[in-house]
Amino acid sequence: MQYDLRPLFFAISPKFIIFAQNLYCNMGIFGFFNKEKKETLDKGLEKTKTSVFDKLARAVAGKSKVDDDVLDNLEEVLITSDVGVETTLKIIERIEERVARDKYVSTSELNAILRDEIASLLAENNSDDNDNWDLPSDHRPYVILVVGVNGVGKTTTIGKLAWQFKQEGKQVWLGAADTFRAAAVEQLCIWGERVGVPVVKQQMGSDPASVAFDTLQSAKANGADVVLIDTAGRLHNKVGLMNELKKIKEVMKKVLPDAPDEVLLVLDGSTGQNAFEQAKQFSAVTQITSLAITKLDGTAKGGVVIGISDQLKVPVKYIGLGEGMQDLQLFNKRQFVDSLFKNE
Repeated sequence: MQYDLRPLFFAISPKFIIFAQNLYCNMGIFGFFNKEKKETLDKGLEKTKTSVFDKLARAVAGKSKVDDDVLDNLEEVLITSDVGVETTLKIIERIEERVARDKYVSTSELNAILRDEIASLLAENNSDDNDNWDLPSDHRPYVILVVGVNGVGKTTTIGKLAWQFKQEGKQVWLGAADTFRAAAVEQLCIWGERVGVPVVKQQMGSDPASVAFDTLQSAKANGADVVLIDTAGRLHNKVGLMNELKKIKEVMKKVLPDAPDEVLLVLDGSTGQNAFEQAKQFSAVTQITSLAITKLDGTAKGGVVIGISDQLKVPVKYIGLGEGMQDLQLFNKRQFVDSLFKNE
């Protein structure tokens, strides 16, 4: 006897299909998508890895043990890899202590020691390894205010985040609060159409806080799970930026007292220490809760992730490793270090 199972198939809830898809995509090392993610990370850090280890090879050339000359050369390697001066000195000091304790450390051991110290530094900041961004279940919508200067990939990051949240079955609302550039509003609307999520906007020159207010009201009324608010990417040293962000936050709280839940700063990793300076400036004008570092695939300056994470103690939440939707990855410090030192 044969049975027609088509009615049963069509009766399956779309939410169950999404649940099954997510379950499949999170099957650990056995999941295809996890393997693909790891390959993207390895490929995205290839330029940084090649640059660092080429420099390290020259730093230890002709040496059998780690001495003062090797440490001086290593210091130069780390600084020129955009790890940052303060973080570099911290790493060198730790290696010096290890050399003094062990009496003899060969140059062949240096890569493993450097790997250990970088992993330790990343573990000491206030971030955890991330495989997914778990939204709290006790309130919604979850509001993410996105900040950063023009050109860092801020709007693109918002679009990719919207896509990823939607893939998880979340209802997403976008707010076009960068009302100073027509191109910014237009770009966000294009992303909204591409991803299939609503975008709240007003006329050019409108009050950004008003856009944020309308976005939150609409999202709340429609039962949204996540709200992403784009903001103006003017120069980070402008005094007006602080006042604008402060006003946006105050207006948001009239709709949702806890908003925003996250202030995500987007930085361009290819700018190296410039990104670090931007992070410090933004931290001075508003409370940054997380970072997204983009464009790491096109640069040898991936060391900036280590320096920013160490110095600011603000968790790196996302790293951008390409143009694809999946190439914006949640930052996992263990996987980052493993990939950076892979086969070394």
